Amino acid sequence: MKKLVIVGCGRLADIVADALIKGILSEYELVGVYSRTASKAERIVTKMQQHGLSCVACITLDELLVLKPDYLVESASPAAMRELAVPALKNGTSIVTLSIGALADAAFYQQVIETAKANGTRVYPVSGATGGFDVLRTAYLMGNASARFFNEKGPNALRGTAVYDDALQTEQRVVFSGNATEAIQLFPTRVNVAVAASLASVGPDNMQFSMQSTPGFTGDTQRVEIKNDQVHAVIDVYSATSDIAGWSAVNTLVNITSPIVF
Repeated sequence: MKKLVIVGCGRLADIVADALIKGILSEYELVGVYSRTASKAERIVTKMQQHGLSCVACITLDELLVLKPDYLVESASPAAMRELAVPALKNGTSIVTLSIGALADAAFYQQVIETAKANGTRVYPVSGATGGFDVLRTAYLMGNASARFFNEKGPNALRGTAVYDDALQTEQRVVFSGNATEAIQLFPTRVNVAVAASLASVGPDNMQFSMQSTPGFTGDTQRVEIKNDQVHAVIDVYSATSDIAGWSAVNTLVNITSPIVF
């Protein structure tokens, strides 16, 4: 059995916990969870206990790493990923991360690579609400590739960001155009999938990114396009909720221990 821990105990952590309870992740044992909001961590522990599974709520990241997990699922934030990545990798713990946006920082990305290599560990960025990492990577490796990413959101999903104004409630507008590196700086928790797609292909600085706000729209549309001299691929995904991100983490965990990897 692989020892598993979770950092960030919101909806996406619930999905991973439910997959454990249902036996989908039969090769794993959830040994600990950590959240800055202690009640959220306790809620996951209670859920596991109700199904006869033991798990502890840790009050610090250090306490979590003392459990010597084989894998850590990060479902908190890019800031949390920046805090935990190096200590976890040095601990012998590989990371399945939803906050790929943290890796848009080139210096941090290189530090993560070097730390993982030195300690025999790995980082698994999950595809979340996009897809096609295999074809993105393949087209990039063929050479002479360019890529772009389009994201459509409703105006309410942009509240609290620098681009929001009340006119978006009635006016469709492209609220951002630039590259993935610039996008993650402006939307730290909203464009992780664009950074993930860029890391699988041309890199955050070279992935062109645009975001459109559409009145009355709910959910997310993510469209990634890559071209080279021989290939033109478009991956278009609509998701009504963020649940696909949690299930993407589950799929990654399944692949890690599966004799056949999809």
